[in-house]
Amino acid sequence: MSFTITNMFAPRIWGFDAGDSEMRIARAAGWSRADLVWERLTEAALGDWEAGRHGRALRGFRQAYLLARVAFARSDLRRATAHANLAIAGSAGGRFDRAERHQRAALTIWRGAQDRIAAMEIRPRARSSLFHLRMEALHRDTYHGNLRLRIGRIVEETQETLRTLTAPNGAGHRHAARWRGEKPSVHDGTRQILGACLLIIDRA
Repeated sequence: MSFTITNMFAPRIWGFDAGDSEMRIARAAGWSRADLVWERLTEAALGDWEAGRHGRALRGFRQAYLLARVAFARSDLRRATAHANLAIAGSAGGRFDRAERHQRAALTIWRGAQDRIAAMEIRPRARSSLFHLRMEALHRDTYHGNLRLRIGRIVEETQETLRTLTAPNGAGHRHAARWRGEKPSVHDGTRQILGACLLIIDRA
């Protein structure tokens, strides 16, 4: 039922068409509608937060949180991200008890991050030449291993951020500002995990 609601009402409530070309590509790659809708909701809320529209951003973060609760497994790192953004927004608004509850929930979920990396689906990337395609095919295990190590480092940075979400001075890692550069073009597990790591409010 939740996916039907997402498809029917996303244009009116969330400001985008849940059946557009990117959605069709994502669905063909095995993503659910909720996977892409959550990503878009969170991106939009981060943009509102950065622009100073905090009330509108908070509504977006709450929608992303509710969608994650309904659509994603309890161990899904994107649920931790949803909690993290509400923790930061709560602290900014002086709702410290609520912020700390969201922080604890985020940290509890993030304990399983390394298991998620080990199980992460990696799809072939678009390459600029036939040579690079062949190299990736010949050295797939090495390529995948290096990618898992790199994402593992980003996961560790995010964990440091989660530990200091409600502290006056956070860990200092950039998250949302890095998303555009890090965002994979393919719809696979790396994009889901990087989204969980980087779709978090950057604090000044």
